[in-house]
Amino acid sequence: MDSSTFFDSSCYNLRPQPVTSHVRSHCKKRISYFHNNEIGNFQFGVQHPMKPLRLSYTNDLVCAYRLHEKMRVFCPPKATDYDLMEFHIPSYITFLKNVTPENSEQYSFDADRFNISEDCPIFRGLYDFCQIYAGASVAAALRLTSEDTDICINWSGGLHHAKHNEASGFCFVNDIVLAIQQLLRVYPRVLYIDIDIHHGDGVQEAFYETDRCMTVSFHKYKENGKYFPGTGGLGEIGIGLGKRYCLNIPLKDGMDDESYVVLFKDVISDVKDRYQPNAVVLQSGADSLGKDKLGGFNLSIKAHGECVRFVKNWQIPLLVLGGGGYKIENVARCWAYETSILVDTEVPETLPKNAQFYNFFGPDYSLHPPLVRRIENLNTKADLQKLSQQIHERLRLIDGAPSVQLHEFSKDLQDLWEESEEEMRDYQEDAIPDIRPRRRLMLGENEFYDDHDNDDQLVDEDQTIEYAVDNESY
Repeated sequence: MDSSTFFDSSCYNLRPQPVTSHVRSHCKKRISYFHNNEIGNFQFGVQHPMKPLRLSYTNDLVCAYRLHEKMRVFCPPKATDYDLMEFHIPSYITFLKNVTPENSEQYSFDADRFNISEDCPIFRGLYDFCQIYAGASVAAALRLTSEDTDICINWSGGLHHAKHNEASGFCFVNDIVLAIQQLLRVYPRVLYIDIDIHHGDGVQEAFYETDRCMTVSFHKYKENGKYFPGTGGLGEIGIGLGKRYCLNIPLKDGMDDESYVVLFKDVISDVKDRYQPNAVVLQSGADSLGKDKLGGFNLSIKAHGECVRFVKNWQIPLLVLGGGGYKIENVARCWAYETSILVDTEVPETLPKNAQFYNFFGPDYSLHPPLVRRIENLNTKADLQKLSQQIHERLRLIDGAPSVQLHEFSKDLQDLWEESEEEMRDYQEDAIPDIRPRRRLMLGENEFYDDHDNDDQLVDEDQTIEYAVDNESY
């Protein structure tokens, strides 16, 4: 085990992080990959769509394809209470830390206050789970700010619905906001791109009043809030200094590969040219794939990956995160494939037989199974052309990249640490408008279950998954 620090943080006044595993990069770009073996062992509940086991599947394929040899691999430290309170209010973090399935009744008042529900249930190890995935995103952001890596990958992150004072949409802690906050200490402008099928509402709200982080979300949208989370319309553009730095691309059911990729490249190219970001955070939620249980698009893994490839080729510091994805075999395929894109390595179409979970990828055992479902593409060419025109018209109102200074970011987070909980809550409630009413993701209208789905039987309640991730074991 390497006892050196995670990176030299002295110039940023940030505490050092221990390295637990390390491999030298063998590719031109310096890629860092973050994974904790424990993350796949948590369970939201047997019937819950969110399966952390998908992260074990993903890492298994990454290792079986030997992609880890192209990256530096880290098992990062857990986020501390202090880390999480940089965005979330202290009382919420204290609740997550203390509540358990056994004592949940005595926390019933707080559970309602913090939006604990069937979407976001109390399960064994909840706080450890939050610390692991959030710690990985924070550590990845710190490594990017140290300028010793070009791309960081954390597939366990990307939980974009959580708000500063409550859980939402399977998300308890918003690791994306925490990571962007770290990036903003060094980079003047950060671009956030979200290709999850659900609107990235938690991240949007966090940066709704600043031009230092531009948020762009491609997502399924229905009028009158009939698809979770109910936000993400064209009219949500930011306020104050953040006006015009929030961009939403609302889409209808059935988006296919060509329509999506053409629109993505068209919009994002213009965003890049107008905003000129210093760093990019890409949330690569895999529920926008075809045949996802809670989706409604017809995207293939290759098309999804093409969006990642396009952003990677910008040669701008990049943090790639996971997100949604509820057909877990396809989630693993997608994120393993996108890992290969990020390390510039072609991998075989046939899945490697040395993968520990190989048998769960049948009957085709392919990296790119057909994912088109019988969902009509309701996005006509005329609709998409009109949408694209509207987006470009709005982007033209951005008069060059904002020349921002640190004091323009709504409030220095260092000051927040010194405030009382009540003052902190008052500030955040005033500064971050709650534009999303509470809704539930686990609704029948959101569900597209296949007849033969058997994810619930993949692992027993008390079973744990353990296999090598430390580089010494490779």
